[in-house]
Amino acid sequence: MKKEDWNQIQKTIAPILKLGGVGIVPTDTLYGIVGSALDKKTVERIYELRKRELGKPMIILISSLNDLKKFGVVCSAAQKNVLKKLWPGKVSVVFGCKLKKWEYLHRGKNSLAFRLPADEELVSLLKKVGPLVAPSANLAGKNPATTYLEAKKYFGEEVDFYVDWGKLKSKPSTIAEIGNDGELKVLREGAVKIAKTLIMA
Repeated sequence: MKKEDWNQIQKTIAPILKLGGVGIVPTDTLYGIVGSALDKKTVERIYELRKRELGKPMIILISSLNDLKKFGVVCSAAQKNVLKKLWPGKVSVVFGCKLKKWEYLHRGKNSLAFRLPADEELVSLLKKVGPLVAPSANLAGKNPATTYLEAKKYFGEEVDFYVDWGKLKSKPSTIAEIGNDGELKVLREGAVKIAKTLIMA
């Protein structure tokens, strides 16, 4: 992304997201339908728009490790050590989250997946607006949108804005889980192939 273009876009979309709006933006992997993870109404709206299975939690994009604390996630030293090797990057990491306050996010699963992107412009948006839920921009069971026009076919005028950043080519993020002892388990292989030998070293 060109910084000057993105800065202009952020000036437009950041206030909308802060007020609980929902839009289509380029993420570090694919186009996502994003909204504030801290706003229950926004999250429920995205479930409705995507016709997503209500019991399936969404991945949350964060701007720093400190954001995990907002969700009651406290990492062990071993977990932090592994995270430093995975983040920033296209790996979403699952942590336990049993707080009733966040039930609308974890959907009774008592766990949430977070990702700290390597994309500096995306991180700058997250710093302005806070953590965002960011499932891929498609209806449940359909192919993820690779352009904003594909996303528009799914959502039409039902979202508050679209950001056109050309065609995005990437696999979805890899999803992994890290135990308190630092043991890594890959739940879904995606954009990043994790070599356990590197992580555990």
